[in-house]
Amino acid sequence: MLEIFKVGFLSFTLLDLLDITVVAFIIYNLYRLIKGTIAAQILVGLIIVLILSISAQAVNLKAISLLLKFITDIWLIAFIIIFQPEIRRLLVILATNPLLKFSSKQQNIENENVTAIVEASFQLSQLQYGALIVLIKTSGMRGFNETGTIINARLSKELLVSIFFPRSPLHDGAAVVNGDLIEAAKCTLPMAQITDLQGVPFGMRHRAAIGISEQADVLVIVVSEESGLISVAENGKLERGFSKEQLRKRVNDAMRVGRKEGSLLSLFKKS
Repeated sequence: MLEIFKVGFLSFTLLDLLDITVVAFIIYNLYRLIKGTIAAQILVGLIIVLILSISAQAVNLKAISLLLKFITDIWLIAFIIIFQPEIRRLLVILATNPLLKFSSKQQNIENENVTAIVEASFQLSQLQYGALIVLIKTSGMRGFNETGTIINARLSKELLVSIFFPRSPLHDGAAVVNGDLIEAAKCTLPMAQITDLQGVPFGMRHRAAIGISEQADVLVIVVSEESGLISVAENGKLERGFSKEQLRKRVNDAMRVGRKEGSLLSLFKKS
C-alpha cells in the first residue's frame, strides 16, 4: 500500500486515509441524525457509563466494576434497540449516497409525471382535500403497500385527485407513487413521535409523512385538509408552505439521481 508519510516507526498509508474517511462519514451522519433529539442524551449517558466502568477498573473498585461491567456487556444490544430508527435512517443515507449508487434499481419519473404530481397536489390544495402522496426514490414500499389497496395504475393528475376525494373509499391513507405508476392507495404509514414543528402542532398525515421518510428513501407530499397548505417530508424532516414552482423543483431535485441512474442502466441494456 502506498505510504503517504511516516512519523517515527508509524506510517500513514492510503488505506489508513480511506479507513479514517469512512469512519468520519459514518460518525458525521450519525451525529446529524441524533442532534437535538433524546437519542443524543442517551448516547451521552452510555458514554458516561463506559468512562465510569473504565475508571472503576483502573482504581480497582470491584463492586462498582462488577455492576458497570454488567451494563457495558449489554450496551451493544441496548444501543441497537434504542437507536433503531437512527440506525435505519443512517443505512438509508448510506445506501442512497450518490457515490454508492451503482447497482440500485429505480424507475424514471419523466417531466410529465412530475407535472401530474404537482398539478394534482395544488388542485387538492385549492379544494382543501387532505392528501398524503409518497414518491418512491430508491427503496421499495412493498410492506406498506400491502396495508392498503394495490392499484398499479398509470399515474395521472385526475386519478390522484379522485383518490383523495373525501367520499372516495381510498382517500383515508397514503397513495404510493413509483415512477409512472400509482402502486397503492389507502396505505397505513408509521407515525413519527414528533407532534409539532417550531411550536405549530400538526396532525396524523404530517406525522405519518415524517415517519415513513425516516424509514424509507422517499419524498412525501402532504396537503392539509384544514388549510390547504402543502408540506414536504424527506429524511425525517418536514418543510411547510410550498409554492407550485418550489414543489416542482423539490420533486425534480429528489428524482434527479434516479433519472441519471435510469439513463445509465439503459445504456448497459443497449450494449
